[in-house]
Amino acid sequence: MVNEAAWKQLHEELSNKGVTLVAVSKTKPASDIQALYDLGQRDFGENYVQELVEKQPVLPADIRWHYIGHLQSNKVKYIAPFVRLIHAVDSFKLLLEINKQAAKNNRTIDVLLQMHIASEETKFGMDEKEIIELLDYYTAQQDDLKNVRICGLMGMATNTDNTQQIRAEFDRLHIVFKNLSKSYFLAKQYFSIMSIGMSSDYEMAIAAGGNMVRIGSLLFGERNYA
Repeated sequence: MVNEAAWKQLHEELSNKGVTLVAVSKTKPASDIQALYDLGQRDFGENYVQELVEKQPVLPADIRWHYIGHLQSNKVKYIAPFVRLIHAVDSFKLLLEINKQAAKNNRTIDVLLQMHIASEETKFGMDEKEIIELLDYYTAQQDDLKNVRICGLMGMATNTDNTQQIRAEFDRLHIVFKNLSKSYFLAKQYFSIMSIGMSSDYEMAIAAGGNMVRIGSLLFGERNYA
């Protein structure tokens, strides 16, 4: 069941701040996505490839699909024909595969580089050094990587009630984001997205400079994984 009042409040609040709201619809039926679409939402995020490829054909064609989960290279081909933004690029291998599959579909796919900012080792992402190395490679190989476009950074904070820790992790990502924006020629063109923050911490994310948030439970209610 979609929380219409919550969506209207969030939509107005975030629009006024220039923040993109990605409605995280994983495990939710297409009917819930359609209901939020009918209110005016266009950006939706999914975590599972199979679920996304099942939903995409039965929903409006102008939905902007975001893939926000960990993505295996061998599954890129399934979402390459339509995905708008891939949030969690965490390796050279994945970047190359996205470029390859985008070229096959005569598309350019926008991506974000995932930076590991949380204390949990189970979360994916690169450290700052690895991100710089990837950007150096990307910059040097522009002629061979025309079908993938690096548009910013994504991060996930530690799952904790310690708000100071969460703020520190978001601030760390923002510092790296600002430094990269100044350092790379591509930044002047389209390196502009910082995707951080979810239902429980999006306000802290925005305060730290985030301009894209991924909101699920506030809009759709708690998920049923049974």
